Amino acid sequence: MAISKSQQFFESLWYRKTVWWLWVFWPFHLLLRLIVWLRRSFYRKGLFKSTKLKTPVIVIGNITVGGTGKTPLAIYLIELLKSQGYKPGLISRGYGGNSEHYPLTVTESTPASESGDEPFLIRRRTQVPVMVDPIRARGAQELEALGCDIIVCDDGLQHYALQRDIEIVVVDGNRQLGNGWLMPFGPLREPQSRLKQANHIIVNGKDMVLEPNSIQAINHHNSELKEPITAVAAIGHPERFYKTLDSLGYQFERQSFPDHYQFSKQDFESFQGSILMTEKDAVKCLSFADERFYFLPVSAKLSKPFLQSLMEQIKAITHES
Repeated sequence: MAISKSQQFFESLWYRKTVWWLWVFWPFHLLLRLIVWLRRSFYRKGLFKSTKLKTPVIVIGNITVGGTGKTPLAIYLIELLKSQGYKPGLISRGYGGNSEHYPLTVTESTPASESGDEPFLIRRRTQVPVMVDPIRARGAQELEALGCDIIVCDDGLQHYALQRDIEIVVVDGNRQLGNGWLMPFGPLREPQSRLKQANHIIVNGKDMVLEPNSIQAINHHNSELKEPITAVAAIGHPERFYKTLDSLGYQFERQSFPDHYQFSKQDFESFQGSILMTEKDAVKCLSFADERFYFLPVSAKLSKPFLQSLMEQIKAITHES
C-alpha cells in the first residue's frame, strides 16, 4: 500500500508557508494547545499517575510527527553508554507491532511484526535488553529487574506516565517545525515552547549527522546491485533516504509506503532489478527477502559539545541514583 496522494497533499501543507484557508481552523488549533497543556499539567500536579523509577531514564523524542533520526541516535547513545561501563536497556511502545502479551522481551527470534521495526532493529544492532510495552513504566520496571542500570526510552517524550531524568529532543534540520501548527493542521505533537523544557535539543544535520555505511544484502548473498534499482522507504521522512542515495550517485525509482508499514512478499512481486531499503524496513523483510533485496545502514555522529554536556549530566544522575 503506497502512500496515497491525499496523505502526501496534507503532509505537504505542514512543511510550507501556511495557506490562507488553514486559518479557518485556528480555533481548533487553540483548543488542541489547551488540551496538550492540561494533559501535561495533570501529570505534573499528580492528577494523572506518573511512575518514578529507581533507575535513571533518558527519553529520546520529538515534538513533530514523522522521522527525525531518533532510532540512529538511540543506537549511538546505547553504544556510548556501553563503552562507559553502563548496562543500558531500551523501552519502546513498539509502534507498528502487535503482540499477544506485554511486556515483550525482544530477541533475535522475535518477529518485527510483533515487536515493531524500531525495537527489533535496536536489539539487533546493540544486543542490549529491549522491552516493548504500551505501558512504558511497566516495561521499564522489567528492564530494572534484568539488571539494567540506565534506561533509554525511545520516542517517549509525550509519555508522561513515565518520569524521566534527561530529555533529548531531535529536530529535523531541513523541515524544522513546519508551519508551527498542532496536529492535524500541522506536524506538531506539542507547541514549540515545549522545546524550552528539554535538557538537550539535537538538530539532525547540524548537531548530529547520519553517515551511510556500505550497502548490504538482506540475506547475506554475494550478488551485486542490479539495475533498475527501486528505493523503498516506509519511514517518517522518506526523502532523507532518497537524498542520501542521490548523494552516493545511485540512479533509482522511488516507492514510498506509510511509516511502520508491515511488508509482505506480495508487495514486491512486480518489482524488477534490485530493491534498496532502509535498515528499519529491511528487518521486516527477513523472512521472505531474496537476492533482489538490499539495505543501507546509517550511523549517527554527534558533536563533541553535546556529548560532553550529556555525559556530564549522565554521570551526575547515575551518581545520585
